[in-house]
Amino acid sequence: MSLSTTGFSVAAVPVGRLHDVLAESGPGPAGGSAAALATTMASGLVRLVARVSHEWEEAPGIAAQAAALGDRSLVLADDDHRAYARAVEQLRTPERDASLGRALRRAAEIPLQIAETAADVAALAALAARDGHDSVRGDAWAAAALAEAASVAAARLVHVNLSTRPDDALTTRAEMAAQAASAAREVALATT
Repeated sequence: MSLSTTGFSVAAVPVGRLHDVLAESGPGPAGGSAAALATTMASGLVRLVARVSHEWEEAPGIAAQAAALGDRSLVLADDDHRAYARAVEQLRTPERDASLGRALRRAAEIPLQIAETAADVAALAALAARDGHDSVRGDAWAAAALAEAASVAAARLVHVNLSTRPDDALTTRAEMAAQAASAAREVALATT
């Protein structure tokens, strides 16, 4: 029985076992889920910066946004491996009809959402690096770097899942998200 058909939840895995789960072969959690989890970690770091930055007027709103994005990315971690498992099942079906195309597009939509969510977290991390307390600026930098890596990785997965349709609008959106995340990371790391 595969992880994707058991109701398996990445969020329920103890961190100490996560590297084993990601290392399992098959359609279970892999790159997309890892990118989503990195986004969750980055959002947690943004929340940390906001919570200790008492003089930062926008900190409560930034913390709330980061919390919502972190929650969303946890859901996406599971959505990703489940959508990918469905696409793999369709590839194995002898009658490859329009359902395969729909499954592959759905398998690309989830990493796109991860890439865009991570880009949003990277933007918040840039604000946190600029306006947060000096004592946690390093955490804002780490958040920006994690979010950028997650966005870039997820964007590449969109390209992989739509390799037969390279001009699909989803690939353009994914690339734009990755570029926005990279720009936000540059802004964050430029703060001193």
